[in-house]
Amino acid sequence: MRVTLTVNGREETADDVWEGESLLYVLRERLGLPGSKNACEQGECGSCTVYLDGTPVCACLVAAGQADGRRVRTVEGLAEAGRLDPVQEAFVECGAVQCGFCTPGLIVQAHDLLSRVERPSDAEIREALAGNLCRCTGYEKILDAVRLAAGRRATAGSPQGEGGA
Repeated sequence: MRVTLTVNGREETADDVWEGESLLYVLRERLGLPGSKNACEQGECGSCTVYLDGTPVCACLVAAGQADGRRVRTVEGLAEAGRLDPVQEAFVECGAVQCGFCTPGLIVQAHDLLSRVERPSDAEIREALAGNLCRCTGYEKILDAVRLAAGRRATAGSPQGEGGA
């Protein structure tokens, strides 16, 4: 089947998609967007989190056909005009990247949280990131990064809006 979707603001088409193929596979292997990681393939780790029509989802759990005609925004799509999103910058500055495998999903989830809550509490941050597993950082640097990004967004008066493309 043919799947046409808008990815990071651009219309993309994937041909010869088989019925059981995941959105994650299409993004990584057919469209050349390796940011979202393929880890558990069961929606348990969050490494493949992307926005689908503005809502964070595990791309490994979405059949590619379900994304036909819809909007997808990946971790690559958070950067604009060659500049990293403040959440991405904060992860780098705080050393919250470690091996980097979980980082894309954590960044998308943190981005979504900060689009809804200007200054989240630690409990709100932990709740928002609960579906994302990391084996390297011990999470403290990740929390530091989300706090830093929240502070910068609040100070800059960043517009709060939908995460989707």
